[in-house]
Order: sequence, then C-alpha cells, then structure tokens
Amino acid sequence: MLTKEAVLAALSRIPGPDGKTPLPDGGAIDGLTLRDGKVFLAIKVDPRKANMLEAMRAAAEGAVRAVPEVTSAIVTLTAENAARPGDAPAAKPAPHSHGRSVPEARAIPGVDKIVAVASGKGGVGKSTTAINLALALVARGLRVAVLDADIYGPSLPTLLGLEGKPSIAADGNKLVPMEKYGLKAMSIGFLVEPGAPVVWRGPMVMSALTQFLREVEWGAIDVMIVDMPPGTGDAQLTMAQSVPLAGAVIVSTPQDLSLIDARRGAAMFQKVNVPVLGIVENMSYFLCPHCGGRTDVFAHGGARHEAEKLGVPFLGEVPLDIVIRETSDSGRPVVASAPESAQAKAYEAIAGELLKALRAG
Repeated sequence: MLTKEAVLAALSRIPGPDGKTPLPDGGAIDGLTLRDGKVFLAIKVDPRKANMLEAMRAAAEGAVRAVPEVTSAIVTLTAENAARPGDAPAAKPAPHSHGRSVPEARAIPGVDKIVAVASGKGGVGKSTTAINLALALVARGLRVAVLDADIYGPSLPTLLGLEGKPSIAADGNKLVPMEKYGLKAMSIGFLVEPGAPVVWRGPMVMSALTQFLREVEWGAIDVMIVDMPPGTGDAQLTMAQSVPLAGAVIVSTPQDLSLIDARRGAAMFQKVNVPVLGIVENMSYFLCPHCGGRTDVFAHGGARHEAEKLGVPFLGEVPLDIVIRETSDSGRPVVASAPESAQAKAYEAIAGELLKALRAG
C-alpha cells in the first residue's frame, strides 16, 4: 500500500530550494496528497527563483514516480510571496504577469495550432461549444486534441463520457492522453476523484497547466482546442504567455450581461497579443420542438453586433436546444452522436469559419 512515508523517503534524496537541505526537512512541502496511486505534491518556493528551481521540481517528480505503487505524479511549484530581509530586489515581471513568474512562450512539439475557447463568465455553454467545435474539426479530417484547462471545474470527462486514468508513456516521463471520438483529451478531472474539490493557489494552477502542456505525449496534432476556465485570471495569462496561441474564440450568450464579460475576455487576450479569432453566440434562440415557434430567450444578435464593434469575425450561432444538453450530459456530444442533425450542422459551420480565421492569420 502506498504511504506518505514512502513518498517522503524518496524525496529525502532530493535537495530542497536551498540546494542542500533534503526536500522534506526544509519546510518547503506545501501539500502532499495520495489517491489510488496518484501523487499530487506542491513545493513552496520564492516566486523570483521559480525558473531556476524547475530542475528541482522535475527531480522530485521523477523520484516520486519511481516509488513502487505510484501510477502517476504531478509536482507543482507554489509561491511564497513574502520578501525576506537581505533578499535581492525582485526582477521586473513580464507584462500582465501580476508580479508572478511566467514561463517563456514555447511551441509544443508536434502541435501546429493552439486555440483557446474562452468566456468572460460561466454558464454560457463554453465547454459544450469547445467539445463540439473540436469534434467538428475531426469530422473535417484534422488531428485534434482537447485540453481542459479549467482546473477548478473540469467538465471534459463528463462531456466525452470518459472514465479511468491516463497511462504513463513508455519513457516514464509523460502522460498519455485519453482518446474518444477521434479526440485526444487531457483534464485534471482524469486524475482526481469525481466531485473532489481542487483547492490550489494560483501559482499551483499555473504550474499544473504548464505540465499538462509540456508533459503529455500529444503526438502530431493539427489543432489543439483549450477549454479555458471562465473569467480573466491566472489560467488565461499562463496559457497566453506559455505557448504561442494561434488565437482565442469567445463564447457568449446574446444578453447584455454576458456580452459585457465577453468584451472583457476579448480585451484581455488582445492585451497579451493573442488575436481574437471570433465570437460565437450560444443559446442564440429556442425553437419549440412541438410547434416550431421561435423564442429569443436571451435576446438575439448581441454577439454578432459585439463582434462588429470589436472588429473581429462573427463565427456563428448555436440554438438553445434540449438535444445539445442531453447529449452533452450523457457523454455523447451532438456532433459525434448525431452528425446529420441541425444542431451538429451549427457547430460544423462555426468550425468552417474558425478555419478561415486561422488561415487568414
């Protein structure tokens, strides 16, 4: 049986942040969780030294993975922000980094284009849009991956109906993504128990996202769709600054409250020099399945008008439809389970507009 004592014993061979004291003895371990052979470890470091301590993090992760009965390990660096007497002045942070150390933007080997699907607020159907958009790209013959970047509220396992855990690659250093409907997929939801809260500080989220980008064996991918968490926080900044994003797709409902937040999301990406590839209007209208009558529940056309104001493409609209909800909840996204349906055609049309925007960029 895997124990914390066994993990700590393995870590005792790794020098901590000071380069001398064994990692478990220096007070740097900020969290250690074991679940069914999976280990989650957080190491507290001075944020100004985070880049220099990457080798320590990697060594700790390797030591943990070598422990018998460990099936996977994620080791993250979390920040200790308080300055201490005698510390050197902090280096100037990168633009829009909020004072935190951010990784240098580097391409992911084998991945051609990375597209962030984002929203200014939750509840607008962003994740459902991201999955069906990815599947529509698969239907066009592209090699597609989906990364669920919503650490606090991962929905990818439910949307794809995936169970089980990712395996470890043959080299023992990377996770192998799960696969369904021709998509390669990775989510923190595969590594924690269903319903278990992920209580991580911002720097831990940033580190985990970087590992999901760099330490997963993605293979050859034409387009990676990143399902971003709602809002404009650490995850968005990490993604924008750690990999060269081809652009962002903003999902909004037509109502004014949603559009205000969509505007903020678009502005955030533009500030970090990520092009906005377009806006999608989700829950655009409701067609009664009995009488065929149309109701604009959240108004209509607001996202199109917002795209015109921002000078970005309007990618299309998706109706508020019970079939989309049912297929999403059951892990059978409508583009995969009913590709000839009108609902699937709406996503396929948006995928076509997205490809036009990518080629134009």
